[in-house]
Amino acid sequence: MSHEQFLQRALRLAADHSENGNNGPFGAVIVKDDQIISTGWNQVVEKRDPTAHAEIMAIRQACEKLETFNLRGCALYASCEPCPMCLSAIYWARLDIIYYAATRHDAASAGFDDEYFYQQVCAAPQNRDIKCVHLPLSEARNIFDVWQSNPQKKEY
Repeated sequence: MSHEQFLQRALRLAADHSENGNNGPFGAVIVKDDQIISTGWNQVVEKRDPTAHAEIMAIRQACEKLETFNLRGCALYASCEPCPMCLSAIYWARLDIIYYAATRHDAASAGFDDEYFYQQVCAAPQNRDIKCVHLPLSEARNIFDVWQSNPQKKEY
C-alpha cells in the first residue's frame, strides 16, 4: 500500500467512528514493513477517557500486538496532525515517522484547538495555568538512584 492509502484508511476510521457524533473525527493507523499493525480512532466520549485519542489507542494496540513498548521501525498515519499529548506518546513509543492529512489549524477550525496546550507544555512550571508545585523530598531522588543501580531494570 502507498502512503496515501494508509492515510485514506486513517481518514476512513475517523469518518466511520465519528458519524454518530459520539467520537471525535480522528483516526490513526500504525504500519510496520508495509503491513497495518494497529488502528485507532478517537474514543474520548465513548470511554470517558480524555487520553483515548486515535493515536494513543493505535499505539496501545500496536504495543500489545508486538509485545513491546518500543515501536521503532513503525510509521504512524493520522487523519490529523497529532496534538501535544499524542506527539509525546509517539516520541515515547519511538515511532520512526508520522504522516498526517489535516493540520492542527484544520482541527482548530472545527473546534479542536490545541494551541493552548502547545503553549502550556512549553511554559515553565511556575507559568502554567494549572498550578505546579515542587515539593522536594529526599526520597524522591533516592527512588531514581535505586532504579539506576538495579541490574534488572528494563530501560525505555
